[in-house]
Amino acid sequence: MLKIINRPDVAVIVLTHNAGELWPQCLAGIAQQNLRAGRYVVMDSSSKDNTVPLAMAAGFEVYSLDAAQFNHGGTRQLATELCAESDYVVFLTQDALLEQADSLQKLLQPFQAPDVAMVYGRHVPHEQASLLEKHARSYTYPAESVQRSRADLDQYGFRAAFSSDVYAAYRLKALRSVGGFPEHIIVSEDSYVSARLLMAGWHTVYKAESEVRHSHQYSLWQTFRRYFDVGVFHAAEAALLQGIGKPDSEAWVYVRSLIRYLYARRPFLLPLAAVQTLVKLFGFRLGKRYQQLPQRLCYRLSLQKAYWLQAPSAINEAAACKRWALTEYKQPAAKQAGQTVAASVAAQSATQSTADKSATSVN
Repeated sequence: MLKIINRPDVAVIVLTHNAGELWPQCLAGIAQQNLRAGRYVVMDSSSKDNTVPLAMAAGFEVYSLDAAQFNHGGTRQLATELCAESDYVVFLTQDALLEQADSLQKLLQPFQAPDVAMVYGRHVPHEQASLLEKHARSYTYPAESVQRSRADLDQYGFRAAFSSDVYAAYRLKALRSVGGFPEHIIVSEDSYVSARLLMAGWHTVYKAESEVRHSHQYSLWQTFRRYFDVGVFHAAEAALLQGIGKPDSEAWVYVRSLIRYLYARRPFLLPLAAVQTLVKLFGFRLGKRYQQLPQRLCYRLSLQKAYWLQAPSAINEAAACKRWALTEYKQPAAKQAGQTVAASVAAQSATQSTADKSATSVN
């Protein structure tokens, strides 16, 4: 039995929108952790299914905003402001499943070094994931942990700034020092923040020992739209990314790795991999030219619809609207926020204490 660790300085934040069938597993994974956080928060984008009731039943604080107001950067920034009293925040998405009881404990360990600003964990694919997806996860999230510093930007380029806030923790002091999450960004808000942290002299850590079950099965059309959005990010944030490294060169390193991986296992998948690679490349490069396209077409091609409905020139006004439009779902008086999650951990603690006493009496 793992020792229970009380961390009132930590907030666990999950972003949701119609979380679906994996949501109960996500909640169960958080509840089984031996680390007891001070707050458990759900930022929900107007779910129509049972996402909110299940979160409330699990003891989470739930805040809801209009789905049209959602932004990958702005919503996360709002969440950090709601948890301003915390020293660390852990972000999860609704489809990230914690299967190790000590995942959060391991994720937070690198913060013992005062210069570490952000830590993200390893993504392990679902058993039913395609071979292409399994390669993507093993390539992007290897078995060895890595710590990055500003010097790595020169050596590794854009890859040094890569991170994933599907499952990541941030030191709020460091996050605030670089301005927090951007209010208006289409995707890759995690790599954007990592780049700024590294440029400011902070360190980031990939903690391979802390795992989360997470993978996707995208169609070719979904893949195109996803990489169109990534291309938009690179064009919109060109000023920040200048000098960090070209993603095109990293892409070809990935392609060569994929060819070797499939050739050794399922060579007949190589044609599909070639088509998928071309779809990614076309989507990315078209996205980089989004400013030359009609906005209506960008809206249709993009997965991130809300981004195109938000005026970047009115960013402060939009941020204010987020705060006014935010709705908090109140827990009954007898069930305070996080109580059910904490109770689950407390039950483990009681079991552990009983076992320890029994061991002592035997000795």
